[in-house]
Amino acid sequence: MKTLVLDLDETLVRSQFTEPEKYDLLLPVRLDNRSYQVYVQVRPGTAEFLEEMAKCYELVIFTASLSKYANPLMDILDPERYCTGRLFREHCVYADRVYMKDMAQLGRRIEDVILIDNSPNSYRPQPENAIPILSWYDDPDDTELWKITPLLRNLARVEDVRSVLGNVHENHEMDLEKAERMAEQLRRDYELRLLTKAKTKGQRPSNLNSSDFDLNDRTSEMDLMKIMD
Repeated sequence: MKTLVLDLDETLVRSQFTEPEKYDLLLPVRLDNRSYQVYVQVRPGTAEFLEEMAKCYELVIFTASLSKYANPLMDILDPERYCTGRLFREHCVYADRVYMKDMAQLGRRIEDVILIDNSPNSYRPQPENAIPILSWYDDPDDTELWKITPLLRNLARVEDVRSVLGNVHENHEMDLEKAERMAEQLRRDYELRLLTKAKTKGQRPSNLNSSDFDLNDRTSEMDLMKIMD
């Protein structure tokens, strides 16, 4: 199973100290002997996205925020614990005054790792493993998570995600249509090889099922900056 690494702030949620007109969660945070009330808005489709992706990926949260903020937030945001791993600011690489996320720290095969992040600095160590996503602030009609879902379903069934993601980036933007075409073709090629191999052995590959062949159906405050990326 491949690993899908998800950023938190401006990718799945928007957090701020000033109370917005609408918010989804109120999170108490204590830092440096001070208590804060953090108002959290959740990107549309986040809960459904986590549930769906957990079917075909190991999910890991990797944020440049402090664990004192991100850990309790994830306890609320992901009560089913679809995200089985959590990495925080202390796990980032700090260089050139920015926090970067090195996928090698996961201890997984790098060809099986995908990072979804709104910040190009985050995936600077391995851009060929990244899916850039637009920053989310409060748009209630946002559909970015659902837009990348078909691509992710196909990438879960290719041998090396870099063979797609390493060829569809330009100026930190991804050609989604091109990525989808490449991933679908590579997924079909991979499944054909598995079927051919299984046929020569006279058995059905155990890691395929009938659904595998039709996957495409279907803030500016200083205190805030201290705890969130």
